[in-house]
Amino acid sequence: MTKKIMVKGMTCGHCVRHVEEALKSIEGVKSVKVDLEGNSATVELAHEVKDEKIKEAIEDAGYVATDIQ
Repeated sequence: MTKKIMVKGMTCGHCVRHVEEALKSIEGVKSVKVDLEGNSATVELAHEVKDEKIKEAIEDAGYVATDIQ
């Protein structure tokens, strides 16, 4: 299962790493690819992870998840 998250507030490579680390810390996340230019992150999940948990991890890292598909 794959989810794409639109992330607001990323401006540099440090931001990308923060978002990657935040998403990788969620149980059930197998891989993460963050696209700075596209203001998005794509996560590959081992099992269902609630959107609220993903949103919370991104917000705890200092960014805003505006949409999860």
